[in-house]
Order: sequence, then structure tokens, then C-alpha cells
Amino acid sequence: MKKVLEEFKKFISRGNVLDLAVGVIIGSAFSGIVTSLVNNIFTPLIGVVFGGVNFSHLSLKVGDAYIMYGAFLQTVFDFLITAVCLFIVVKLVNKLNNDFQKMSKKDKKNEEVKVEAPKKSDDVLLLEEIRDLLKENNKKKGNK
Repeated sequence: MKKVLEEFKKFISRGNVLDLAVGVIIGSAFSGIVTSLVNNIFTPLIGVVFGGVNFSHLSLKVGDAYIMYGAFLQTVFDFLITAVCLFIVVKLVNKLNNDFQKMSKKDKKNEEVKVEAPKKSDDVLLLEEIRDLLKENNKKKGNK
């Protein structure tokens, strides 16, 4: 029994399991957002544009049975609306993420520019070279 508990502890503490659990929980919460977006915003707008089309009442009678193909069509239509809404939300999130990454890169470049030492002019470089040559010349004279 102790070995099984140790294996379970090892399994549950793996990063992938925790990432998956967080993904499922966030996905469930996000599902509520998408459902609300579809039901409360997009579906009424589409209803106005298409005149409140509802396919769910369409059916076909075969003998004593009713084939409710309208309910199926309505489900497919609802799925397509949800897919379009989710696509729009994902595109917006990706755009925001890309914008944040660009801002972050720009900030890093600005920091790098600030850290760089100022470049010396040609005159200063020439004077430093002359100074170094004079120092070297004085050392040679001192050794003779």
C-alpha cells in the first residue's frame, strides 16, 4: 500500500498533471465566458440580422416517429456561432499578447541602449593614442 501511495504522489506531483488540472479548470471558467458571449451578445445580434431564425421546430414524420432534424441543424448553427466567437476571442488575446511582447522587447532595447557607454569622438581617440605613445616613449627612455 505504501508503494502505491508513493507512486501516486510521484504521479500527481509531475508538472504535466498539474498543468493539465489548471488547464481544465481555466477551460471550464472560460467556457462560461464564451457561452455568455454567444448567448447574450452574438445570438441576439444574429437573430436581428436573420430575423430570429430557429430551426429546432423542423421535423420529418416517418411512420409514428419524428426525425427532429431541425434540432440538429440548430445545434450545428449554435456550434458555428460559438466557434466564430471563440476564434474572435483567441485572435484578440493573441494580438494583445503580441503587443505586450513587442512592448517588452522595446523596453529591453531601451535598457540596453542606456547601459552602453557613450562613444568617443575621433579627436578624443587620437589624443588617447598620442598619450599612450608618449607614455610608451617615456618608458623606453627610462630603461636606457
